[in-house]
Amino acid sequence: MAANKDWISMSYEGLYSQSTLTKDYLDGHLGDLGINGKTAEWVNTDFKTKAYQPFANAVLAWRNPAERTPLKITAVKEAFDALVPVYRELYTFLKGNPVVTDQDLQAMGLPKRSSNKPTPVPPPQTVPEAVVELPSEGVVVLHFRDSGSDRKGKPAGIHGVEIAWRVGATAATLWDELTNSAFDTATPYRFSFPSEERGKTLSFALRWENTRGEKGAWSQIYTAIIP
Repeated sequence: MAANKDWISMSYEGLYSQSTLTKDYLDGHLGDLGINGKTAEWVNTDFKTKAYQPFANAVLAWRNPAERTPLKITAVKEAFDALVPVYRELYTFLKGNPVVTDQDLQAMGLPKRSSNKPTPVPPPQTVPEAVVELPSEGVVVLHFRDSGSDRKGKPAGIHGVEIAWRVGATAATLWDELTNSAFDTATPYRFSFPSEERGKTLSFALRWENTRGEKGAWSQIYTAIIP
């Protein structure tokens, strides 16, 4: 497949065929492509389970015109709209991964890289900063952005943010004390804690991870009292 202005098929059947090629290839080659850890978790959860599978189910239900109810038409449109941005993000990551060859991309139904030599994605040079929101009992929401930026979200070339955290009676003072880990590709990140954790201190720090899996420096350690 040659590169074009918009590589995504914009028909339901076309996107189903294309994304199924991608999903099936990743099912058999994820480790071979150097995709592991939190990135593999994102591929398996955010792409396959949350985006691809609902769309595939909706297409199969919608496919027969004789059984194409308004409810099925609405469902396939909503699933299509949900899959497209995640599929674009997946392609950006795969294209930036040096282990993934042009042959791999084409086998996944994706365009190969441009013949123009791309500018390598540098390691993250900045750190995230967070704003904490406490919307309800047991819930802590982290809104993250680039340090010093007025714009929410992540900077260019960044795949997502890693969050190291712990809950305790007192605040953590060292990054090594943050023994739990989470990963998010879009702000905000939401923690939901059981009632017995209310009143305890959530300590956390964040760092960027680029599309090549390289990590930046940790932010300061933030704290919040679980409501």
